[in-house]
Amino acid sequence: MTPLLAKFNAHMNALPLVAILRGLKPEEALEVGQAIVNAGFHILEVPLNSPDPLRSIQILAKAFPNALVGAGTVTTAQQVRDIKATGGQIIISPHLDDNVVCEAVNLGLISMPGVATPTEAFRAIALGAHGLKLFPAEMISPSVVKSMRAVLPSHVRLIPVGGIGAHNMADYRQCGASGFGIGSALFAPGKTVQAIGESAAAFVRAWHAV
Repeated sequence: MTPLLAKFNAHMNALPLVAILRGLKPEEALEVGQAIVNAGFHILEVPLNSPDPLRSIQILAKAFPNALVGAGTVTTAQQVRDIKATGGQIIISPHLDDNVVCEAVNLGLISMPGVATPTEAFRAIALGAHGLKLFPAEMISPSVVKSMRAVLPSHVRLIPVGGIGAHNMADYRQCGASGFGIGSALFAPGKTVQAIGESAAAFVRAWHAV
């Protein structure tokens, strides 16, 4: 096991919540990141369709070396290389792309591709993915997660993303979800840092409650 994989596993065991910071600007990255990390989050994702995402990733990775910082909405192998060059450590995609997963694994990064079916899930596992982003969760109900959990290897981490809030975390968790990706309910452009910190703390409490 590599040190980075050990770090990923430790963070997932401690608090398996991924902060999705879509729309984050570099000039606010440090302050927003501090509020979220202070609340207890260990995994920060900046989607590549954010303003200057590589710069934000670089800022976050340097400021929070104990956290796992990386990118979302990754769709090409070149993007994977660019993310690694900025200090990013986790590669998250909305879909399953062989080239993206293989490049991330070959470069020693954490790979979490998006899947929505057992076929995609088993393919991602065979390629070496370290976790599976169940996306969009709005079309993957807790009962579907339960069915997928019944056939997938027990060690595989299943992370629903999309429409996740404190109101539905318990249902997904009871059906086998390993953690969650939290997006607009946590961070949105224009939301104050105080409000972001309060939302982050609320999600931490919600996780521990389930």
